[in-house]
Amino acid sequence: MKDLQTIKGAVHQDLKHDSAIKQVQGRADYTDDIAEPIGTLHAYLGVSTVTHANIRGMDLSRVRAAPGVVAVLTAEDVPGVNDVSPTGKHDEPVFPTEKVEFHGQPMFAVIAETRDAARRAAELADVDYDVLPHALDPIAAEDAGMPLVTDPLKLERGDVEAGFAAAANRISGRMVVGGQDHMYLEGHIAFAIPGEDDDVVVHCSTQHPSEAQHMVAHVLGVPSNAVVVNVRRMGGGFGGKESQMNLFCAVAAIGAKKLNRPVKIRPDRDQDMTATGKRHDFVIDYDLGFDHEGRIQAVESQFAARCGYSSDLSGPVTDRALFHADNAYFYPNVRLKSRPQKTNTVSNTAFRGFGGPQGVVAAERMIEEVAYALGKDPLEVRKANFYGDAEDGRNVTPYHQTVEDNVIGRVVEELEQSADYQARRKAIIEENAKGGIIRRGLALTPVKFGISFTATWYNQAGALIHVYNDGSIHLNHGGTEMGQGLNTKVAQVVAEAFQVDFDRIKITKTTTEKVPNTSATAASSGSDLNGMAALDAAEQIKARLVKFAAESRGVSEEAVSFVPNHLRIGDEVVPFDSFIKEAYMARVQLSSAGFYKTPKIHWDRAAGKGRPFYYYAYGASCSEVSVDTLTGEYRVERTDILHDVGRSLNPILDIGQVEGAFIQGMGWLTTEELWWDEAGRLRTHAPSTYKIPLASDRPRIFNVELADWSENREMTIKRSKAVGEPPFMLGISVFEALSMAVASVADYRQCPRLDAPATPECVLMAVERLKAGA
Repeated sequence: MKDLQTIKGAVHQDLKHDSAIKQVQGRADYTDDIAEPIGTLHAYLGVSTVTHANIRGMDLSRVRAAPGVVAVLTAEDVPGVNDVSPTGKHDEPVFPTEKVEFHGQPMFAVIAETRDAARRAAELADVDYDVLPHALDPIAAEDAGMPLVTDPLKLERGDVEAGFAAAANRISGRMVVGGQDHMYLEGHIAFAIPGEDDDVVVHCSTQHPSEAQHMVAHVLGVPSNAVVVNVRRMGGGFGGKESQMNLFCAVAAIGAKKLNRPVKIRPDRDQDMTATGKRHDFVIDYDLGFDHEGRIQAVESQFAARCGYSSDLSGPVTDRALFHADNAYFYPNVRLKSRPQKTNTVSNTAFRGFGGPQGVVAAERMIEEVAYALGKDPLEVRKANFYGDAEDGRNVTPYHQTVEDNVIGRVVEELEQSADYQARRKAIIEENAKGGIIRRGLALTPVKFGISFTATWYNQAGALIHVYNDGSIHLNHGGTEMGQGLNTKVAQVVAEAFQVDFDRIKITKTTTEKVPNTSATAASSGSDLNGMAALDAAEQIKARLVKFAAESRGVSEEAVSFVPNHLRIGDEVVPFDSFIKEAYMARVQLSSAGFYKTPKIHWDRAAGKGRPFYYYAYGASCSEVSVDTLTGEYRVERTDILHDVGRSLNPILDIGQVEGAFIQGMGWLTTEELWWDEAGRLRTHAPSTYKIPLASDRPRIFNVELADWSENREMTIKRSKAVGEPPFMLGISVFEALSMAVASVADYRQCPRLDAPATPECVLMAVERLKAGA
């Protein structure tokens, strides 16, 4: 039978994103596309016009009197707790009552008949401020005596002082690493519809529906079972919708319940960028000792982060920066400290990599320092410091986890050959030696990235599967779809389990009504967690079907198997939908809830020891750049990538994730500059002033391959590996290539010490500095 040969859309096959066609045609529905019931109102935030001040008084009479205004919400209108802090520190009010702590902080919300009316009215507030001094960066804040937003972390292994004493060479330095705006295509939005009693339904664009549910219940003063949060899809998230959506959901829900009318809030791009958090900026101080061969003997480093006015997720973000300050390198003696510094800026938050990229770029800076000090190829130094194995004892991280799945050597070796690194580097050095205006640079950088939430309790997931009596399948899970293809991958897992075509499965919106207590779709864990939970649910239903098939046909359970779109029961082959109808008539339960929790992981933060990560994902990138030394302008000529995703669930989607992550990581380190003026105002708050990479900025030659020989040694879903965050750090190869091109003007004798982002202005200043020094 032809349809017994294979199913359409099984795992390990290329399959287009389930919404791809709808998205291209504009038929994919987002929160703002939901039909508005009659009586829908619109909210907009009124924000502070100073950076740090006590609130003496707030006169909102002109706001209330503005055309179309129905209500104005302040802290007095919060029926429950006036706080949306994701970590329970109660330091992030919905609306402040005594003090504003950053320019653009929401102070009240206007609810009006139209969005335009609400937006215009929000500008009419008369606020009396007692202005206070402010500090915008972590160094200024530390000098001003401002506190930390949360407890710092220390990771230590070996004897650091002895390591430095034994080292033949020692270098110290400072690196400033900028932040990054999420710049999702779909901005923040929440649409609350009141129900009977305490009930409210909130449609929104969030990566963490359960947290939004709990926060709305928290501010309304009702139990979580009164709040339903729905997410069909997001137009991008990147971490910016993990905790930052809490405020918008809370405002919409408070307004909806107060007025008993639907309320929608959608800030414009400018307010979205000024009122919500970003990737953390870091100031990284490092001290390293190394031998004449380039092997690192000791490292001591402090990571000071601009966290903003509240804790948000800064604790785990700065923790993860320390977890990745080694990247792929073994430090025999190491001491790392975080400094999550409070500043008078918007509270920074999760962003793809979650602090990891800032740790990795610091590791690469230290490798670069060693290479220029010794006159070596940075790749040679990288290889000399790679993690080893149990035999050489070079396989323990600064947090005392043993690296058991190390494939970085093979990944780098294969990329070095396929990218023709050595010959190209030699040719570039010869060309640069001619002294032309255009200088070239080439760099090959590795990535080792730990996979799991470092908050161990988040490493769990649920799923719900219904098989209807016509054989169609309904799939729901706790993950959220933000364009990355999570729904497609999980549906492929279910299709494979039942041995049915992908098209038989209906993927439904993420909702707290169906799967409770979900974790954020973050930490690259979406497919790992939700795929396993969905597989668990499918296996429960399959077990019941196998038992019924065996009993109804008088055969053993071993004689029953799922084959493409059919069941084989002894010598009989029955179409899947026919057998499902038969099972329904026999009252077999055709619905199951699945659950999964990641095994083996544990973490003692106080001791700085444990196994916070289930496994590591690896990758490497080789980039070549051209730099105009008269203007600082540059372009990426070629990039080659080899990335490890284990046994890919869907290779074409994974390649797309690798390509997108690389470009976003490249943007973070090159063009995406956040800039505050002396008054504390973010001036890069729109696409006109904040520059993300364009299609024309992609490498002229862009080769991306997956390591098809890789297979996760841990029991992940179908032996795959996470792909969301690890390839983001591949963009560091562009940053390092720029460094080589700049170094050429001083004959590679000095590390250029570029700060990030390396905008053309910064590159030009570095060129001039090195020329002057030479």
